[in-house]
Amino acid sequence: MARESIVIKFGTDGWRDIIADGFTFANVRDVAQAICDYIKNHKREISSNRPKLIVGYDTRFLSKEFALESALVAAANDIEVYLTDDFAPTPAISFSVVDMRADGAIIITASHNPPQYNGLKIKASYGGSTTPQIIEEIEKQYFVNQEIGKKPLMVSPLTAKDTGLLKMFNPKKNYIDHLLRIVDNDIFKGCDLRIGVDPLYGAGQGYLKDALLLLGCDVDEIHGEINPFFGGVNPEPVDKNLKELKNLVASNRYNVGLALDGDADRIGAIDSEGNFVDSHRIFAVLLKHLAAERGWKGEVVKTVSTTQMINILAAKFNLPLFETPVGFKYICERMLTKDVLIGGEESGGIGIKNHIPERDGILMSIMLIETMVTNGKPLKQLIKDLMDEIGYFYYDRLDLSVDAKEKPKILKALDTFEPKIIYDTKVNKISRKDGYKFCLMDGSWLMIRPSGTEVVIRVYAEASSREKVSNLLNEGRMIIEKNS
Repeated sequence: MARESIVIKFGTDGWRDIIADGFTFANVRDVAQAICDYIKNHKREISSNRPKLIVGYDTRFLSKEFALESALVAAANDIEVYLTDDFAPTPAISFSVVDMRADGAIIITASHNPPQYNGLKIKASYGGSTTPQIIEEIEKQYFVNQEIGKKPLMVSPLTAKDTGLLKMFNPKKNYIDHLLRIVDNDIFKGCDLRIGVDPLYGAGQGYLKDALLLLGCDVDEIHGEINPFFGGVNPEPVDKNLKELKNLVASNRYNVGLALDGDADRIGAIDSEGNFVDSHRIFAVLLKHLAAERGWKGEVVKTVSTTQMINILAAKFNLPLFETPVGFKYICERMLTKDVLIGGEESGGIGIKNHIPERDGILMSIMLIETMVTNGKPLKQLIKDLMDEIGYFYYDRLDLSVDAKEKPKILKALDTFEPKIIYDTKVNKISRKDGYKFCLMDGSWLMIRPSGTEVVIRVYAEASSREKVSNLLNEGRMIIEKNS
């Protein structure tokens, strides 16, 4: 028997849960109804008499079916629904919201989470993550519906199509055309880079590859087929999950490897020697390129768990810097009110100006290739040059599984934990903007933060050597174990 839907809790970018446990068709319909109620109460002032909703989905188990159920709830609520005719990346669906002047989008995806999860992301009319305020209103509407016993409206697929309320569409061409208007196409003329692409069996398959082919690059894609188990790894573009891409790049002498997460809004990379390049370095390289080579201006936004390299580069180029809690929704919120040049987070989500206020692993991958071509240097050299200029920074993260009952106890203990020294280094300040970040006098830092989507506590660290990063992570582990 499925858990009662009352336990549904919206996280950093919507709602995620285990398939057939919390993530059931009944619960998806209930959440879709709350979203429809919100949209109908906040319809944009456009010529159409009806609100318009985009619905898309990724390559996970039953995503297509969950998406159809969501679309049918919307159609039953007299909302004009455009359902993707195939899986599609989250940024492509987000772009479609703006491109088609819709009121928002429902995307069935659990992003980088393990295969047993699925999820529902909500996008607003501006084509980005819903703000915390919007999420709060939808969540409140959901609980009101539960309290009064309001059931989701439903209509059959045939009726929805016959009435014209349900239409199928494919976002790929318009989305890729838009990306190619952002990048410097002239730079790519004569480009002889050989590129390996790994969408990790996710919704980015065919998208990044085709965009790079249109720019004249030589591209090979692996894991470009449907596999609901994602080859036995979580579809997250981090070092431990990219062994096959590393082997492909190193054994076939590719210039670079590019990886996407399950819904293609995050990026990871492999240099020409088969070394993993984390999102911090990618963010820093792209910031320098946009500021120095492109000459773009604007505010730089980073989450609290992101590298200090961004602070140094922002100061170097005389760009204002703003720090947010973890979650791209906070960066998106800033993009809506400020002239933001680039915003990024530790997990690989990066967005830039002249696009929608959304993280986009496909666009960032293309921009990374543009940076390499512009400078005529491999990725490894670009990173070395950058670090020779601003200093060497190393980063890593631990995800520690904890008992759900122990989690509140650990966090309560951290509320009053104020160490003077961590691993022989004085603590300069403690930030509780999101989690617990201990900034040390030598510029290194240790951060402990509970995940918003999984029963884990994350431990982050950055320092000037890999050895110190490892030691700081071990300190974080011991702090958690001591208080559990």
